Amino acid sequence: MDKHLFNLRFASKDLLRNSKKCDKEEKLEKSKVKKAIQKGNMEVARIHAENAIRQKNQSVNFLRMSARIDAVAARVQTAVTMSQVTKSMSGVVKSMDVALKSMNLEKISALMDKFEHQFETLDVQSAQMEDTMSNTTTLTTPQNQVESLMHEMADEAGLDLNMELPQGQSGSVGSTVASAEQDELSARLSKLRDQI
Repeated sequence: MDKHLFNLRFASKDLLRNSKKCDKEEKLEKSKVKKAIQKGNMEVARIHAENAIRQKNQSVNFLRMSARIDAVAARVQTAVTMSQVTKSMSGVVKSMDVALKSMNLEKISALMDKFEHQFETLDVQSAQMEDTMSNTTTLTTPQNQVESLMHEMADEAGLDLNMELPQGQSGSVGSTVASAEQDELSARLSKLRDQI
């Protein structure tokens, strides 16, 4: 089919080339008509005029045929494309049938439950790791040096840094939040150990 399509396009271009050639011949014949009239040779002028008209008609016919062949080529191209799309769609439908037959909803549901369980386990372990890392980092970095550096940077930037809380509140707020987080993590860890 592609070979036929190529041949149609080639024929169309060939006809278009012939049409342009006839246009040039027509202009040449018209100039000959003008020269013959200037010389007073009416019989020769008439012959060249007939040739010019014949070349013009031939050019129009070539152009018309080229347009028709282009239309046929476009229809053939549409047919080829539709055939390819149909084959592709057929392959997709067959693949979908195979995929749908192989899907077991019970297995998928069990797999999703297992995934959620593992995700929760990972979440608990990550939280425990972050808490441990946070405590380790806090212990290895002296807080007074951190605050001193922050005040120094704020002074350089011309900012007023007010980070201190009254001593009575800071101890109770920090210990309450830390103990609540520790209790929650301990409960999740023991639940996790029971499931394993």
